[in-house]
Amino acid sequence: MISSNIAKRYARAFFKIAGEEQRYEDYTQELCRFSTLLKENKNLSEFLANPVFDQPDKKAVVEALLAKLHLSPLTANFLKLLVDKRRIGILADIESCYRELVDNALKKVSVTVKTAFPLTGELSAKLLRGMEKLTGRQVEMTVQEDPTLLGGIVVRVGDTLYDGSIRVQLNNIRNLLGEDI
Repeated sequence: MISSNIAKRYARAFFKIAGEEQRYEDYTQELCRFSTLLKENKNLSEFLANPVFDQPDKKAVVEALLAKLHLSPLTANFLKLLVDKRRIGILADIESCYRELVDNALKKVSVTVKTAFPLTGELSAKLLRGMEKLTGRQVEMTVQEDPTLLGGIVVRVGDTLYDGSIRVQLNNIRNLLGEDI
């Protein structure tokens, strides 16, 4: 909980500065690139999170990475600040909070769709329009195939789950029949 609140504070500060330049999405991509680098390289993330290593050594490593990634000065300074304040370990949380702030500001929402079979282009477009109408926001839709579904569709919009799968419908019927017996 505490790290979540700290992540929100850092994300809001970075969001406010990004808003002055109106480059929300550019900074989202940059934070994502560095965060992905940490996720993919466990040794690097452990090195940066370990208090045994000196801060100047950590900062030197981060500066070398920043030079290779060609990130904007704002993002580079923000990441160096996280190292200085010993908060680089919560970068993934900060990135998530920042992305949420950006999505709210730009009236976007991420939607995850799970289906048993691949969607046709026409059906996918129709679903996208329906989700935009339902949410009143621009939808970024990710479609995943889930062979465990018997049929139907499961849609996640933020914290809301719309489960129209055959399995859930069969379970509902089973529960109704079980109650009557």
